[in-house]
Amino acid sequence: MSNPLEIFKKEAPEIQEAYAGVINALIAGNGLDAKTKQLIYIAMKVVADDKNAVKYHIPMAKACGATRDEVKEVILLSLTVVGLKGISNYLPEALNIYDSLDS
Repeated sequence: MSNPLEIFKKEAPEIQEAYAGVINALIAGNGLDAKTKQLIYIAMKVVADDKNAVKYHIPMAKACGATRDEVKEVILLSLTVVGLKGISNYLPEALNIYDSLDS
């Protein structure tokens, strides 16, 4: 599967560049550390039912120092918002992705 962000960049470079500017400004904020931001992104993307984004943010979270238990916990928190859907649709694959990054 192609990376949707790469397609976005190719097909609408000016809009993608503006979008990237917003993302970079959010990342540059200093209220939260990078690990916390990535964990929040994972939680928000689970609730938004955005599987591709969750797949991309798991490695970023781990690279920022997030532990397996932290990734698991943010997905478990979705239980209070979307019920078992968040757990069943995201927890197994997210943990598999996290674990595969060890090798």
